[in-house]
Amino acid sequence: MAGIGSLPLFHRVDGTPVIVLGEGPAAEPKRRLVERAGGRIVDDLQAGVDEGARLAFVAHDDVARCEADAIRLRCAGILVNVVDRPELCDFTTPSILDREPVLVAIGTGGASAGLAKQLRLRLEGLLPDSLGTLANGLYAARASLRARWPDGGERRRALDAALSAGGPLDPLEEGAHDQLSDWLAGEAMPMATGRREIVPVSDDPDDLTLRQLKWLGAADAIVVEDGVPARILGRARADAPRLPLASGVPDEGLVVVVRATRPTG
Repeated sequence: MAGIGSLPLFHRVDGTPVIVLGEGPAAEPKRRLVERAGGRIVDDLQAGVDEGARLAFVAHDDVARCEADAIRLRCAGILVNVVDRPELCDFTTPSILDREPVLVAIGTGGASAGLAKQLRLRLEGLLPDSLGTLANGLYAARASLRARWPDGGERRRALDAALSAGGPLDPLEEGAHDQLSDWLAGEAMPMATGRREIVPVSDDPDDLTLRQLKWLGAADAIVVEDGVPARILGRARADAPRLPLASGVPDEGLVVVVRATRPTG
């Protein structure tokens, strides 16, 4: 399976101490970010350690001071972000697209904040303002969803069908949240089940068709033939089990069989 350089996480800091060291244009954006997330800023290293802070931002102008504080914080068990020094960071801060409670975080592992920002700006125009309302509606409807589809796999497939492009709850359509009640009360949509087979034309995942990407993203299980490129599997649903083809093909849910790359020439 293709590796990733960082483990993306959303860290809740509401009401908790967060250390922010430094002054000026490098430190102020970090302070605003912590305040926006509800964190309580502590600007003294030892005070932050004593109060049980778990995260720290370091933004001194002096490089040696940044390095020294990063070592002290790390020795205290605190995760550290040193502004503009990715090699000293335990974590990096992404560019954030906010459709509360939906947050889209775009990171480049510290390679280019400018690239992350421009990607966010492109996505801003694609995601409607009502996306957060749809998310809150789905949260409120959890009991109704469980009552209608008691089986977790069926429930996930029903949501996949409804939230897919052109579906009644298509998240890229303004006002999709208005369809939630009718969808829950209406006739069930056909859900993708059975076996699908993918034979990639190359080891480049960009060569997969939209239909193949949809299968990989919705699969209950991925059955893999020896020799399938890791980059292809990187586009599959992360929590779907990967099974070797030699072990057989399950007969429940949506099962996607991925064959080795078709020979060329």
